[in-house]
Amino acid sequence: MAKNILVIDDEESVRDAYCLALESEGYIVDVASNGLDGLEAARSKRPDMVFLDFKMAGINGVETLKRLREIDSTIPIFIITAFIKEHLDELIKARNEGCVFDIAAKPLNSYMIRQFAIATLSNGCSNS
Repeated sequence: MAKNILVIDDEESVRDAYCLALESEGYIVDVASNGLDGLEAARSKRPDMVFLDFKMAGINGVETLKRLREIDSTIPIFIITAFIKEHLDELIKARNEGCVFDIAAKPLNSYMIRQFAIATLSNGCSNS
């Protein structure tokens, strides 16, 4: 059965890039343009993995992460951001509060996106 990946990013071109990279590997990809829509998508259909942008209008990546963990604490979540250094304190605080996640720096190319998904989902890994 195909694995379902949820991509939450406010940039349409980024969401499209994830779709192209992941659908070519046989994954089912759902997308959301903000944290609230991503939470609704996760409630309606549990993803096997989430790629989550950090810096978005409305609720940011850390708040979205916390709420995703309330929905299902076992979903592997990758925070993807170009602003790791700028938000390091907030990310450390979230981790210290018990939020478990992996992080990668934007931009990611198609190969890197696929490798994160393959490594996470083919081994049944979870970052919970």
